[in-house]
Amino acid sequence: MSSTQKSHVYIYAVSMIAAVAGLLFGFDTGIISGALLFIQKDFPISTEMKELIVSSVLLGAMFGALASGHLADKFGRRRLMLIVSSLFIIGTTIASFANHVYIILLGRLFIGLAIGIGSYTAPLYIAEVSPYELRGALVSLNQLAITLGILCSYIINYSFTNIDGSWRWMFGLGLVPAVALSLGMIFLPESPRWLIKQNMTDRAVNVLQKLRNSKNVSHEINEIEKSLKIKQASFREIFAPWIRPVLFLGAMLGFIQQVTGINTIIYYAPTIFQLAGFQNTSSSILATVGIGVVNVLATVFAVYYLDKIGRRPLLLAGLVGMCLSLMGLSIAFHLQSQFAMLRWLAMSCTFTYIICFAFSLGVMLWLVVSEIFPLEVRATAMGVAVFSCWFWNFVVSSTFLTLLNLFGPSQTFLLYAVICVFSFIFCYYKTPETRGVTLEEIEENIRKRYPLRIIGQPITTNLDVPNALDFQTG
Repeated sequence: MSSTQKSHVYIYAVSMIAAVAGLLFGFDTGIISGALLFIQKDFPISTEMKELIVSSVLLGAMFGALASGHLADKFGRRRLMLIVSSLFIIGTTIASFANHVYIILLGRLFIGLAIGIGSYTAPLYIAEVSPYELRGALVSLNQLAITLGILCSYIINYSFTNIDGSWRWMFGLGLVPAVALSLGMIFLPESPRWLIKQNMTDRAVNVLQKLRNSKNVSHEINEIEKSLKIKQASFREIFAPWIRPVLFLGAMLGFIQQVTGINTIIYYAPTIFQLAGFQNTSSSILATVGIGVVNVLATVFAVYYLDKIGRRPLLLAGLVGMCLSLMGLSIAFHLQSQFAMLRWLAMSCTFTYIICFAFSLGVMLWLVVSEIFPLEVRATAMGVAVFSCWFWNFVVSSTFLTLLNLFGPSQTFLLYAVICVFSFIFCYYKTPETRGVTLEEIEENIRKRYPLRIIGQPITTNLDVPNALDFQTG
């Protein structure tokens, strides 16, 4: 095995361990779709309380995302991941042994804090230890882990459908990956970029030499030091004119990922299948296992092709497919009373939607926001972008059942389809292609105030000088 192959094996191992945080993210967001059906048997709860049980994780995630930038800079990426695993363990234990619905909410809040911090820290850590030629695939391992976590949660939901108090086991099995993450992170290195920020250059050199399986890492060290020569930005400075366009892009991608409806499917999949005509609880949950499978497979496709096809083609193609799928769902529910067989159209559209989301927005948000922010503001600015994701996740998840009651499923899914159209337009004009470009090159283009569409081009390219409108509006 060549030295390059050895370094690739090691960096994949490091990234896979860090991505267990993503698996926990997926598990704890997906497990509620089945657990909710059984919690209501033990605790009489209203529609509003159901929405609160689902969205309590998102409240915790919002606060976790806001604090994550500061915490990552203060404690380091690796140490913060150890804190994340502890929060998962605490929250899961509380929720599993709850004797009142409010104790479930408390446990879910702790889990939410862990998800909010972990959803930011894991892709950041992976991006900062990865060589640029593998960065897309490695960061996307985190999203692959999320989909695997969702699939595991759906399988567990189905396995425990006929067991009394099954929701406790559904929650409790989350302790297994939480403990695995805690043990795994003990053996991983700290991010070399964070070490250099802390003036620990000798340690950073040793870490990079191990990550790259090479003694010659001076060029990469110099590039990182060069990007750190400008003073570290305060929270207020992330809104400076030269940073504002990429901050807006990151926040918008977080907004788009959620308002196009993904978590209405993830959180409420059994409910949707029951509305479509699959009345048996067991069969509706089994159908969600299929969603989990295609979600994983489509993400594997994205991980393999992100650094071959590029970010933009996958993102735009996915948005088109999502829009058409949502329109199909809307039609199926609108005509359901006239044609019973349309429930199969609803199911196929749901599966198609998941596939299109998985290879586009599913991987793209976490990858792009880990790439586009300059190092001096990366921690804080990523925190803002991830907060945007969780805020809109909370808004969508806490209003979905209410929208269904007010407008019905047909009009609700049509609304999400319309949002997909506007999202496509934004992404077409504003999202850059960052394939094959180093983080330092992207940062230099941002400093030169190039338009968003071209910040992902190599600095050797003859880029057009942007006009004032480009970098004022992003």
